[in-house]
Amino acid sequence: MQKSIQLPLTKKDVQSLKAGDRVLLSGTVYTARDAAHKRMIEQDQAGEPLPIELTDQVIYYVGPTPAKPGQVIGSAGPTTSERMDLYTPRLLEKGLKGMIGKGHRNDAVKKAIVENGAVYFGAVGGAAALISRSIKSSEVMAYADLGTEAIRRLEIENFPVVVINDMYGGDVYEEGVSTFKKEAAEDQG
Repeated sequence: MQKSIQLPLTKKDVQSLKAGDRVLLSGTVYTARDAAHKRMIEQDQAGEPLPIELTDQVIYYVGPTPAKPGQVIGSAGPTTSERMDLYTPRLLEKGLKGMIGKGHRNDAVKKAIVENGAVYFGAVGGAAALISRSIKSSEVMAYADLGTEAIRRLEIENFPVVVINDMYGGDVYEEGVSTFKKEAAEDQG
């Protein structure tokens, strides 16, 4: 079964999600990759306000390619999430509720997801052109000098994701490995 969620994320939305759930997201997400994350943390450490309000928001780890004529955005596939792991726990403390990317998260991030009642979604890598069709508008919000790594506000509609890490400690990758090992052992038994 596939769930549809209107962003920003509510506490109830996050509580309803479990690792492995397929979700269609609609509403506003912000883009940010490692360079933008580093700047946000530096601003926060300097006591400066962040360029975007993070409370209940979702950050999509993407550096979209330039849009071709007549397009809202170019290819917009997910970036490997572990590149943001150093910065993520602090942003979750600042109110961030969701992240979209690809790949595993480290133990500190998974712990912070549980402690802050958040969720990590996986988007399909290699389907950047298809994913970009769910993006209805794109506007640079901060750090324009970073080019493709600038923070953008995207309006999305029926953006397909899977819950990788939920607020209860569920991890679809760990569950998949465990299931595989169990089935492999049964096959050999």
